[in-house]
Amino acid sequence: MSPHSDPARTLISPCSAGFLQFDVRSGDIDANLARVEEGLARLAPQSPGLVVLPELWATGFAYDRLEELSQRTPDILAALTRLAGRHNILLAGSLPEAVDGGDGPLYHHNTLYLTGPEGVMGHYRKQHLFAPMAEDRHFSPGTSPHPLATPFGRVAPLICYDLRFPELAKGMAGQGASILVVSAQWPALRSEHWQTLVRARAMENQMFAIACNRCGTTGDTTFAGQSLIVAPDGTILAKGGTGEEARGVALDPSMLAEVRGRFNTVAPRPYPFPDTEKVVELPRLREIVRTHKAVGRRVVFTNGCFDILHPGHVTYLEAARRLGDCLIVGLNSDASIRAIKGPERPVNAEQNRARLLAALGCVDHVVLFGEETPLNLITTLLPDVLIKGGDWAVDQIVGGREVVAAGGVVANLPLVENFSTTALIDRIRNKPDRQ
Repeated sequence: MSPHSDPARTLISPCSAGFLQFDVRSGDIDANLARVEEGLARLAPQSPGLVVLPELWATGFAYDRLEELSQRTPDILAALTRLAGRHNILLAGSLPEAVDGGDGPLYHHNTLYLTGPEGVMGHYRKQHLFAPMAEDRHFSPGTSPHPLATPFGRVAPLICYDLRFPELAKGMAGQGASILVVSAQWPALRSEHWQTLVRARAMENQMFAIACNRCGTTGDTTFAGQSLIVAPDGTILAKGGTGEEARGVALDPSMLAEVRGRFNTVAPRPYPFPDTEKVVELPRLREIVRTHKAVGRRVVFTNGCFDILHPGHVTYLEAARRLGDCLIVGLNSDASIRAIKGPERPVNAEQNRARLLAALGCVDHVVLFGEETPLNLITTLLPDVLIKGGDWAVDQIVGGREVVAAGGVVANLPLVENFSTTALIDRIRNKPDRQ
């Protein structure tokens, strides 16, 4: 293949990359914004270019003032827009985002914003919240990680702890991202992890990385600094020390094309496991659940007939999966459905129903049970989270008492209106024959 026809060359055009590494003053938006303005004046970034800021660079983790500070995020973004316009560049860094749920209190995300001269060009909400810093008690995790488009190529954004989860960067590289952007407050205690993981994400996805980390100290935590700009082969193009500084380099698209031209780790995407492996019997599942719990995973369980799979089912199952780290579906056998619903049900045989459920990405394991209720399954597996639909009162959910006694939680999820298996069957039966 001619170098000029290499598709990797179309992923990125020449641009500059930079970072502003500084000590974030907790809750002092004006002082932090002034540091960004001063840092950009020192850096004098080349256009077109992208400069990355630390995680929560304007506010820090001031949880006691989170609601107040998040209300200023629109004004902060307006100030960033002016700075981006002054230098004709893009700026990326995370800020607290307040979201109105509509029928309840505000909830918050740790959100990276990509800002240019015309305003906000895109955003990314932190996926993995860092429990040792109580982040999970004050922020909600994001969903649907996608790269953000820029005039010189797509960027894959990550926020601090997200860096430890390689599937995020891998997924966005497969969506065409050529630059990894990391906004962080990473402690000096694990500075070797920081540098190693930034370089690993760049190398395994054959992409540039611009990773900006905070320096300085808050309370008893000192932050590492050591921001990095890394080439697709892992070469460090620029690196900060442990104090405040601004660094920048030019990104050469030919470096990405050359690395991917040798061999490509982004393109291969085989489907490694047959979905049928998700359908297991209870003795095997009991061992699987023990392993999940041993590695610290939160196990979610729900059950049902799932006779004719419809959008209401999959919406419910996706919502259930988000409540933990793996989802087990207990599936009524044909005999148990006949005992509950009569001789004409189910429409689909148990193995076919299990096969369809196993093909859903949100479902991790499927197990059949022959009793009218899944009580034996639940008491054997003792999931961390037990879920049923909103038509069940929480205190009436079978197995709920046992799960709570073991330290788990029980909840119901709202049903999707206008979808039910019975209604579908009735519509099919009552549909006039076509001539």
